[in-house]
Amino acid sequence: MITITPKEGITDARKLGLPKYTILGIQHLFAMFGATILVPVLTGLSVSTTLLFAGIGTLVFHCITKLKVPAFLGSSFAFIGGYLSVKTLGVEQGMTETLALSYACIGVFFAGMCYFIMAGFIKTFGIDKIMHYFPPVVTGPMIIAIGLVLSGSAIHNCTTNWTLALVAILTVICTSIWGKGIIKIIPILLGVLVSYAVAAVTGEVDFSALHEAAWVGLPVSREQTVLAVLDHMDTTFLISTIIAIMPIAIATIMEHIGDMCAISSTVGKDYLKEPGLHRTLMGDGLATALASLFGAPANTTYGENTGVLNLTKVFDPAVIRLAAILAILLSFCPKFACLIGLMPAATIGGVSLILYGMISAVGVRNLVEAGVDFSSSRNVFVAALILVIAIGVKYGAEDNVNIGPIHFSGLALSALVGIVLNACLPNKLGMKVKSVHGKEKPQDDNQVG
Repeated sequence: MITITPKEGITDARKLGLPKYTILGIQHLFAMFGATILVPVLTGLSVSTTLLFAGIGTLVFHCITKLKVPAFLGSSFAFIGGYLSVKTLGVEQGMTETLALSYACIGVFFAGMCYFIMAGFIKTFGIDKIMHYFPPVVTGPMIIAIGLVLSGSAIHNCTTNWTLALVAILTVICTSIWGKGIIKIIPILLGVLVSYAVAAVTGEVDFSALHEAAWVGLPVSREQTVLAVLDHMDTTFLISTIIAIMPIAIATIMEHIGDMCAISSTVGKDYLKEPGLHRTLMGDGLATALASLFGAPANTTYGENTGVLNLTKVFDPAVIRLAAILAILLSFCPKFACLIGLMPAATIGGVSLILYGMISAVGVRNLVEAGVDFSSSRNVFVAALILVIAIGVKYGAEDNVNIGPIHFSGLALSALVGIVLNACLPNKLGMKVKSVHGKEKPQDDNQVG
């Protein structure tokens, strides 16, 4: 299991006062916004509906996890291939793109239900037996891989305007290192605002669409929900859609475990045990199922927000819930959605570059604190294959490897390979692992920490 070292941070942000507490919530909102709205932009789903159920899904997740886990749920990229494939097939059969996407959402609903099956196994057999297969030599490289795989999208965005990206990066670094008071704990928000302002002043943003957007509007319409399928249901196409999309849950469950390990390492609390991995899985699964019914993308715990936690040391889950409430409120404002949509890609890229790097740094720290012995060949093989498969599949196979009916992303496949290798390769006893008290104790490579 992951190595947990207690971390110092702000656990009750409300003591800072309402203005600072609100600003911290806004920061988390901006951190997730760029990637979250990218999924509906790529697939054809509604941006406003996506924002609404990112907020609702986050609140559902927090309720199921006893309000303890500082995680924000945004749009999952893992299902993009599924959405696009079903949309293409549906159009070929004479459907509108909107109706085809409604069929895809039903497939995503059943994928969300798979999380409950996995949660049931964990609850029945115990977290220790499940996490026995996730020692630091597996979870550390998995966390590193999450940041490295995401970094490509950040670089791609940065290349659209390196000046704006550098403004965002330098603002985040300077305010984080030399800032005082509230400035020091909102570097991401400031990075976004300063870079966006520079873009506006230099004429890099065309605000003409903003004037046409309404101030108030409903984020959900019937034709974009699964109810549209009931009007003229194609049972054969529906079954095919479910069979095609549901196995993606195997991959996203793997990614969820990696995300929860990253959050636990960042905060210094073992959320896999309390409130429990079974609860975080149920929260993620229920949020995904609920969002899909109303035509929003599948949800997942967001690496960008984990990066914010690591950078600011503000670990209060209530801040995340405030961001979720703001997301819900703003989903009813098309003008705001338009304003965020006009944000330069380079601004998002610059901020994301730092956040993704912070995630990888958490993985490195996890390996160091666990004292993983890399003089052991079996540890080198496990870590090396996790890293090269995650990155190689992402950039060499378009993040999609088919094994039977299952489509694996690089992260999911690397996690599966790492788990299997770690379980099968012989152990080297005597590895020294630091306990949470700083003392060294012998541990074999598979022992649960």
